[in-house]
Amino acid sequence: MRAVTPVKVNGQQTAINIGSGEFLTIIAGPCVIENRDLTMRIAEQLVSICARLGLPLIFKASFDKANRTSSGAYRGLGIQEGLAVLESVHAELGVPTVTDIHEAQQAATVAEVCQVLQIPAFLARQTDLLVAAAQTGAVINVKKGQFMAPTDMQYVLGKLNGARPQNVGARVLLCERGTFFGYGRLVNDMQALPIMRSFDAPVIFDATHSVQQPGGLGGATGGNREMVWPLARAAVAAGVDGVFLETHPDPDTSPSDGPNMVPLQNVERLLRQLQAIFELSTTW
Repeated sequence: MRAVTPVKVNGQQTAINIGSGEFLTIIAGPCVIENRDLTMRIAEQLVSICARLGLPLIFKASFDKANRTSSGAYRGLGIQEGLAVLESVHAELGVPTVTDIHEAQQAATVAEVCQVLQIPAFLARQTDLLVAAAQTGAVINVKKGQFMAPTDMQYVLGKLNGARPQNVGARVLLCERGTFFGYGRLVNDMQALPIMRSFDAPVIFDATHSVQQPGGLGGATGGNREMVWPLARAAVAAGVDGVFLETHPDPDTSPSDGPNMVPLQNVERLLRQLQAIFELSTTW
């Protein structure tokens, strides 16, 4: 794979380096925070799995899903209660955390708790949001818009790098999560992965949002979780620095993105496959 400058994410106990010469980083967790107990249970199991495999983990969960299809859909616990849960994950389990921000005024508050701020795909061109996130000095995981060409992400990267504090090193991860293919379907062009890595930024492949079917359930987003496995394997073989996936003990009961999620009991098997492919691909 083409060399890229590693990005450092500080955890409670150790730092994670994402980029050339490093391990495959896993960003995983439930789509949305339902309650503290369930979130901690998922986090504990993911920490245990990644520890067994020797893979670095960043725990992901959203305090607010501001982009739901229907106004009646569950959005989350909100910023105050949600950040309290994420703070507990970081403090008690020692892993870095990431969550979405949707408005510029959320950036500084969330950066006090989470080590990584995530920019949703549909906001990837929102300049004020990008600038506010970068100015916190936190690591930014920005998802490529479903409507954007991979080459367009160089301009997103430019906005973020131009706004970060002086004397702060590389702090941006670029995340691929599929491209619109007509109505209600996404496809993945694996060429996007090396193209985005050519901008000297680590690339993350979002395996679960890539199988979404936007609006596929009428007032909710559908998906096909069976396609997570082949897409994730293909992306790791093509060359990425990390894999993003959402998981739940019982995805069919999740209030958000259930059809796309990997059941928690299957995560270790999937990660073992991805780890083996990654180790082969980095020797080519």
